[in-house]
Amino acid sequence: MRALTAANAGGYGLRMALDPQAKQLLDQMAAMGTPPLESLPVADARLLMESMRGLMGEPEPIAHVEDRTVPGPGGTIPARLYRPAGDAPLPLLVYYHGGGWVLGGLESHDGVCRSLANQAGCAVLSIDYRLAPEHRYPAAADDCYAALVWAAANAAALGADPTRLAIGGDSAGGNLTAVTAIQARDRGGPRVRLQLLVYPVTDHSYDTASYAENADGYFLTKAAMVWFWNHYLGGDAGTAATASPLRAADLAGLPPALVITAEFDPLRDEGESYARRLREAGVPTTLTRYDGMIHGFFTMGPLLGQGARAVAESAAALRAALA
Repeated sequence: MRALTAANAGGYGLRMALDPQAKQLLDQMAAMGTPPLESLPVADARLLMESMRGLMGEPEPIAHVEDRTVPGPGGTIPARLYRPAGDAPLPLLVYYHGGGWVLGGLESHDGVCRSLANQAGCAVLSIDYRLAPEHRYPAAADDCYAALVWAAANAAALGADPTRLAIGGDSAGGNLTAVTAIQARDRGGPRVRLQLLVYPVTDHSYDTASYAENADGYFLTKAAMVWFWNHYLGGDAGTAATASPLRAADLAGLPPALVITAEFDPLRDEGESYARRLREAGVPTTLTRYDGMIHGFFTMGPLLGQGARAVAESAAALRAALA
């Protein structure tokens, strides 16, 4: 784990070793004969992601969990509210799960949402936005922005304080977090105090050094990202800021950001490029690269010690921003 400054955010030079816990996990997956994601029908890929949940063990207890629905542009959006013990109103994090806009949901990210709520002392509203290819771009982005607006307007019903609001997500959820922050700025939407961007997808492109270095063998592959993007965009070029926030003309005026990247991740460089652009636009931004880590580590805290540390870093940033 190293904080990246503007000067060194392009890389550290020498490549670090793969984390021993990450290597053990990758070896176990290889021994299981897990098929490449891009070789599977969508339904089977979803079942595969669901089966991995069992590796995480029992989720940690939390004072209150409640399934709810949020009105959205395409109908009601399932959501899940987490509240730790404490006097209301609590700060609120609206969370968007990862899974390449195709996989994942409330169950896949139940554990990390519990951990964030408990450690940050905030309520967490997890959003089960519409998935591709059944609902292609921009359905997910539209749902995520609608959920933020609704959460801010209905914070009291959630036991939350609308003036202490954050948004966050991992991978495709990081993409949706960045897009939602831009939309909130441009539409005069709710004021967000922090955007938590965990190895975010920020550009529909595969030409970075991290894509070349980490194309295969480190959990998320280049071929899988092509599969995800194709399902999400359905032929769209992906150049709009609502798909590729790195291509937004102006990032000034966005909420402060914590950007977390993983060294052995195809998405590393585009996440770090987004952090640099935020800083250049005057947005207070912390960028942390986790050495030796693979994509997905943030939600694997029970298996990967650095995943637990990244959650703790995120919770500390939330506490500070939402105090």
